[in-house]
Amino acid sequence: MYASSLLARFMHCPTNRHYGTAKRFLRYIKGTLDYGLEYVKGKSSFLIGYCDSDWGGSFGDCKSTSGYAFSFGSGVFSWASVKQNCVALSTAEAEYISAVEATTQAIWLRFVLEDFGELQTEATPLHCDNISAIAITKNPVFHQKTKHIDRRYHFIKDALQEGVINLEYCPTNEQLADIFTKSLAKDRFNYLRGMLGVKSPQDLKGSVEL
Repeated sequence: MYASSLLARFMHCPTNRHYGTAKRFLRYIKGTLDYGLEYVKGKSSFLIGYCDSDWGGSFGDCKSTSGYAFSFGSGVFSWASVKQNCVALSTAEAEYISAVEATTQAIWLRFVLEDFGELQTEATPLHCDNISAIAITKNPVFHQKTKHIDRRYHFIKDALQEGVINLEYCPTNEQLADIFTKSLAKDRFNYLRGMLGVKSPQDLKGSVEL
């Protein structure tokens, strides 16, 4: 997801480097055509979210990339990797904006689930690995460090106070959305891919009919 999102930014002026990256991306797709998402039977319909961001990863304009993923405790069913609309002045600000974007998706998913008869009676946990971003969200006072942030991003404070979402801390090594914000080492990538529920037929052998 991150690779395709990154390549899409250069569709109007690709270079040989981008063509080389695209070929590598297609080789990965060809080698994982039989992979799929594993959804475990019997899991509750309790919505869980993860959100993350890099900081200034776009070298052209120094903007950050937001990523989020939502699941019911097994395979993810909603995810995104999107470049932020403004330049973040700190990692906390980039993570804060990412949490806001994930909150908008959480609100929409809660509406959809309610239509399906799966009313979310509790606040949706949204896992973030930046303590400062969580502190900004839970502080109702707009202080010196946040006065420059666009006002539209601050609606997350209302969502938190109304019990729609609950921003929780999770260690960086367990942050599933990290895979949507930056390129990773092979071992790290494979670990997070498995945690998202993306499995090969060999991994599922014996548990389901292939």
